Amino acid sequence: MEKNTLIAIGLSAAVLIGFYFVQSTLYPPPPPGSVPAKTAAAPVPADQALVPAAPAAAILPAAGGDSGEALIEGTHTITTDKVRAVFTNRGGDIISYELLGHRDGDHGVQMTDNVTQTNRAFAVAFGGSGGGVIQELFRTERDGNSSITFSRRFVLQTAGGTEKEFTLTKRYSFAPDDYMFKLDIVVTSADGTGLAFDNAAYTLCSSPQIGPYYDPKKDRYERRLFMAWNGAKKKTDTVKQGQIKDFSNPWNWTGVEGKYFTALVVPAAPQDMLNITYSSAVEVDNYANSQIFIRRAAIQSPTATDTYYVYLGPLAESDLKVYNTEGGNPWRVSALRLNESMTSTGVLSFLEAALKWCMELLYRVFPNWGITIVILTVILKIALFPLTRKSSQATSRMQELQPQMQEIQEKYKGSPEKLNVEIAKFYKEAGYNPMSGCLPLLVQFPIIIAMFNLFNNYFEFRGASFIPGWIPDLSVGDSVLAFPFTIPFLGWDRLRLLPIIYVISQLLFGKVTPSAGGGTNAGQMKMMMYGMPIFFFFIFYNAPSGLLIYWTTSNVLQLFQQMLINKMMGKKKGAGGTKKAAVFVPRKKKR
Repeated sequence: MEKNTLIAIGLSAAVLIGFYFVQSTLYPPPPPGSVPAKTAAAPVPADQALVPAAPAAAILPAAGGDSGEALIEGTHTITTDKVRAVFTNRGGDIISYELLGHRDGDHGVQMTDNVTQTNRAFAVAFGGSGGGVIQELFRTERDGNSSITFSRRFVLQTAGGTEKEFTLTKRYSFAPDDYMFKLDIVVTSADGTGLAFDNAAYTLCSSPQIGPYYDPKKDRYERRLFMAWNGAKKKTDTVKQGQIKDFSNPWNWTGVEGKYFTALVVPAAPQDMLNITYSSAVEVDNYANSQIFIRRAAIQSPTATDTYYVYLGPLAESDLKVYNTEGGNPWRVSALRLNESMTSTGVLSFLEAALKWCMELLYRVFPNWGITIVILTVILKIALFPLTRKSSQATSRMQELQPQMQEIQEKYKGSPEKLNVEIAKFYKEAGYNPMSGCLPLLVQFPIIIAMFNLFNNYFEFRGASFIPGWIPDLSVGDSVLAFPFTIPFLGWDRLRLLPIIYVISQLLFGKVTPSAGGGTNAGQMKMMMYGMPIFFFFIFYNAPSGLLIYWTTSNVLQLFQQMLINKMMGKKKGAGGTKKAAVFVPRKKKR
């Protein structure tokens, strides 16, 4: 390896180490295995409040419950085949929503994370102009495990001194084997004039955050993405920590998406809803919320019942598409298209769907997702072998033409137009098409993108074991040894073998791959050959093992394919089958 190449690699490593040093210094990671305690933060000043609140007119609870009895704060639990939901009668809100079939450590995935005494899941705030959610105790009625109802009478004292009474009722309904529940919010005014504050009746707040907990500085493959669906198109948005954004376009449903789980809210009458607000406020330690506020338009009738269908569960197509047909779900809803919330490759989504279908078909024969990844990668490599061979042959041919190309470039370096004409002429005489090496790669590139998105987001990989003791979960990095410390600057707390195998396979592949570069490009090509795998080693060290299995398998197969191609081209040259390159003869200057 040349001295310049070693220097280039050393500089790349220095830049990476410097980056991790600055990141670790300014944003030090928590101790290994620790999870920040969920302690309530100090109250947010009124002029900076992110939670919608009470309007200027005063709303007071009627004395006692509906029957005048004293109310005592308590919790209620509803457990179905899918979830365990815990409610408080303070506001009639959810304080815990655990998915029983999906584990996060020693308990189920918690879909109502970052809950505090002042910010609970599916709380209601009167009006929509800043402040706090309802804190009064509600009267509670249970109907087994199918529903729970919270109700409370309130008195509105207007600025003119008059009073009007109304009742707020929240009713949660559950189905035995479903991730979705139905929330009915009923507002009944005693005088029949409805409820209105600044053109809004109330604001419904989603869960402050969804689980599982993650560290955005360490787990770069997890995400929180806000979204809204208008019936034809999904609009996604990211909100920086501590900021809020308003979404005022028409929408049918809204939600927040993680990598494997999602929270979606579908109003039965979206025409009665106003704008929605996305919030990444920091209320618990340094862990930002991912919360949505939905404003309900002013109510003009004596009684209004608003129905919301709320999905808190896996970001899996099999669970989401059941709400597209009326007979597929217990709520008899249809055409919701909640599966559009899934992250896809856009115009390449059809290709991703085809690859997913193939993988699921293979899984029926080989019920191990790791083996399925390997087999699918082998099939694709075999299918694309003709294109790979054509690309390698074109690169080898370009390598043969490099000496003549350099002579032409040197001769006409002061005349770009003449240089282009002579190069085109040279290509024609040599019988070489410069696009012949690019087109095969362009055909394969969409497949690579689709495979990357599929293996990085496929829900079935979560918790799926490939090799016990080494790769117990395809959705996270592999592990062969847990360090008793964290490596400074990098934040690594365990030894992973897959990234090492990946880098070795990439370096070996680079060694046997013919390069079209020459002359001044030789150093750059060597930098790409040796520097990029090392760069990717740092970037992908904590990548999901399912993704690394695909990349590593692909590299190993490419290595053997390239060796075969090199052997085939060597035999062809030995037999005199390679077309002789056109010889460039510089013209003599006229005297």
